[in-house]
Amino acid sequence: MKIERFEDLKVWKYAKDLAIEIYKLTLNEKFRKDFGLREQIQRSSVSILSNIAEGYERNNNREFIKFLVYAKGSAGEVRAQLHLAYSIGYTSETEFKSIYKKVVDISQQLSNFIKYLKGNL
Repeated sequence: MKIERFEDLKVWKYAKDLAIEIYKLTLNEKFRKDFGLREQIQRSSVSILSNIAEGYERNNNREFIKFLVYAKGSAGEVRAQLHLAYSIGYTSETEFKSIYKKVVDISQQLSNFIKYLKGNL
């Protein structure tokens, strides 16, 4: 499949699905009341897909790599915030493990994409 826009990138699609899942998770009663953590994990999840999109639109592999690194950093933020949410009882173990696995997968995809782009500079 030819990539003609950022919406064609598999990692962007996964990141969008993750953000939707995070927003749904933060609708639960306990999470919804914690404005700080709720907004931070939402912003971090949105930052992943936004940085992928912004980097792609720069039309420059060096710039794209920089924004993919930012996206990977945001994925780390989501993982950290997810750990906290689980530890204080805002999410079940099942929810935590499912979302955590998705974030780790996105981080790995971003790492592989960065390596690929660096090899083509």
